Amino acid sequence: MNIVTPKRFTIDEYHRLIELEFLKESDSLRDGKAERIELIRGELIQMVAKGTPHTYCTTRLCRQLDRLLGDRVVVRCQEPIILPSDSEPEPDVAIARGNETDYLPHHPYPEDIFLAIKISDSTLDYDQTTKLEVYAEAGISNYWIVNLNFRQLERYSQPDQTAQGEFNYLSKQISLPDQSVAIPGFEDVLLDLSRIFPTVVGA
Repeated sequence: MNIVTPKRFTIDEYHRLIELEFLKESDSLRDGKAERIELIRGELIQMVAKGTPHTYCTTRLCRQLDRLLGDRVVVRCQEPIILPSDSEPEPDVAIARGNETDYLPHHPYPEDIFLAIKISDSTLDYDQTTKLEVYAEAGISNYWIVNLNFRQLERYSQPDQTAQGEFNYLSKQISLPDQSVAIPGFEDVLLDLSRIFPTVVGA
């Protein structure tokens, strides 16, 4: 019996496909909207279209982090980062060290990332499992999920590997929209979550 296995791509192969324009948002449409692709553990994963609460939250979060951190870091919004597991995810927000010119030769690596953030509603289960494991495996120190479904911020830290070889975070903290939280690496800077969450989710 022949067993069909999916084609897995390395980071270099994935970049080559982009250079050759095999992967173009304009070539992949559904209901008139461009689809986006990211590479997760060598597989091309179609990214889910974002609703208005998601885009509102992303815009607000990027604006607040830019205002709070200024030129101390690079706040990247929906831009790729490179992980060693043949993964190139696009977190909704990533806080990276240095400045924009540092990432002309390449996207940020795990050691460049202070914090990766995912805004999550329809992809919540995937973000709490597969995405979390990929970030933990790469040693991303801090991973946040802005959980729009339950109106809470999930803050994961201390990446770890279990005896069974599974990757996870040792610490998980929950914060609510009426609270403020310190930004990893910049504990003197507080993010007011009331400025992030939409007033009415799903409206």
